[in-house]
Amino acid sequence: GGRGAAGSPAASARFVRCLYAVGFLDLFGVSMVVPLMNLHIKSLGASHTVAGIIGSLYGVMQLFSSTFVGCWSDIVGRQYSLLACILLSALGYFLLGNSTTVFLFAISRVPVGIFKHTLSISKALLSDLVSEKDRPLVMGRFNAASGVGFILGPVVGGYLAEFEGGFYQTSFICASIFLLNCGLVWMLPWSEENTINRDHYQDKGTNSFSAKSNHDLHLKSATSSAVTNRSFFQSPWVQVAAVLKKIKGIACSNLWDVFLVRFLMSVAILLYHSNFTLALEERFGVKPLFAGYLMSYSSALGVLAGCLLGPITRLYGHNTYRLLLHSSTFTCLLILLYASALSIWMVILSSTFLAFSTTIGRTCIIDLELTVGGNEASGTLLGVGQSVTSVGRIIAPLLSGIAQEFSPCGPPSLAVGLALVAIVIMNANKQKYRSHGSVKLKKQ
Repeated sequence: GGRGAAGSPAASARFVRCLYAVGFLDLFGVSMVVPLMNLHIKSLGASHTVAGIIGSLYGVMQLFSSTFVGCWSDIVGRQYSLLACILLSALGYFLLGNSTTVFLFAISRVPVGIFKHTLSISKALLSDLVSEKDRPLVMGRFNAASGVGFILGPVVGGYLAEFEGGFYQTSFICASIFLLNCGLVWMLPWSEENTINRDHYQDKGTNSFSAKSNHDLHLKSATSSAVTNRSFFQSPWVQVAAVLKKIKGIACSNLWDVFLVRFLMSVAILLYHSNFTLALEERFGVKPLFAGYLMSYSSALGVLAGCLLGPITRLYGHNTYRLLLHSSTFTCLLILLYASALSIWMVILSSTFLAFSTTIGRTCIIDLELTVGGNEASGTLLGVGQSVTSVGRIIAPLLSGIAQEFSPCGPPSLAVGLALVAIVIMNANKQKYRSHGSVKLKKQ
């Protein structure tokens, strides 16, 4: 449609659609390169151990940087932090396209390991733009758009890899896609976003606070743009101090149970995927090609699940806690079905419904973090959540290796136990979650 007035629903919808495109291009570019990286580093003469160390160092950098970058986006504003992360990630992939030695390969992973948090900042920006009622729907669609990129990227990357110097070409294309994303973010109607964001907080203030608090919120939102602009040009030490203060606030909050649930469910799902191909071959004699098709099938269903989140959340009366509890319980039962499967058809059945339950669960836990923690520090909250998931990615391979010593069904069996613990924690804290759910319903 035509250009709406600043702060209008049309302006907000246009901004959100642009962010969907950012998410799609981001994962499309990354998924072109990532599947080819192990082959490339081995072609440079690296041993399996060296390749593993470089991969682990990238994970460690992501672990420590996600919280800081997310909090930094709260301090200096989404526009500057998102542009900086996209540009520095593009630099990393450009260096990767010039990595003719193992050392250059390792160096190229540093800027990406520290600053590749573009999706988290985009989600924080989405949470700033939309109401709590619409947040699960918008987050689900953003994940679906990103998921389409994740499905298409490996196909294009695999095709380009067939040519001579294909990896280098793919890396340069990935860097170019990030530069395209940078241009897209630069052209976003940020003046409209400031007005939308101000109106969003004013509406929140009208429904949730006293007249004095509403007046304070109005003053705060009216000056937020100027403060953000000044923050970006402040001394780095001032910015670091502000970041640490915000992180301390999150650490001292009552969100420990929400992050623990996220950690346990993340490890459970990672354990399910950890030996999927190998376990199918050992248990049912299924070839890796079929396992690959099954994973692609699940990814496509995950995209569909993201698009269906709107009707599902409406069915649950926008009660994120109840939807998360039910999806986590369903995930636990489906992993148990997979672990005890007697035929490949039971595996296909469990994979089909797991694609829906895990996609819904990932979106709901983010929404619960933002609902309990508050939107004012959404970048910090999402950054801490990413750090929690990164810890799970570090621990899950170790747990999987130990569990596989006993049985191919060991990792999913352990996953069932961890998911049960998460469900018990959610039930033990249901009063707190329900109170936040009731506040959300009152706002509507």
